[in-house]
Amino acid sequence: MKLAEGPTTEVEVKIEAAPAEVWRWVCDIELPARFSQEFQGASWLPDTEAPAVGARFVGRNRHPQIGEWETTSHVVRCEEPVVLEWAVADVAKPAATWRFELEPDGDGTLLRQWVRLGPGWSGLTIAIERMPDKEDRIIQRRLDEHRENMLATVTGIKELAERAAD
Repeated sequence: MKLAEGPTTEVEVKIEAAPAEVWRWVCDIELPARFSQEFQGASWLPDTEAPAVGARFVGRNRHPQIGEWETTSHVVRCEEPVVLEWAVADVAKPAATWRFELEPDGDGTLLRQWVRLGPGWSGLTIAIERMPDKEDRIIQRRLDEHRENMLATVTGIKELAERAAD
């Protein structure tokens, strides 16, 4: 597994709530901080209050091995209530690309969260440059960390959306 190949991971959960209800939770850029061990929160940059293509926000993160950092993300897809996608740092060569996808499923919604690492520079790049012979293991560990936080996030959204739908 190489960073240049754009490795990905995703999680999915079935939510007993309509896509419109799930969408309102997905669009709250602060919400994942309630569930993620790494993501600490985000705020829209001036003149932006909601997701739309071209909107930008600053995300704050913390990792025990890396420390704390901020990134600016750019919304690159926003199709209510179907998909919300953003590129981290550079739209043309993002450090990562994140996406929520909502799919109607009977009376409920399938919610997926997906991430692709690279191809742009990130803290992961530094680790790989220091230990190029361990690139596969470094990437797999990072994907596993993201997957754990993503699963906590979609499960948290599920609980909130189902409670609100009752």
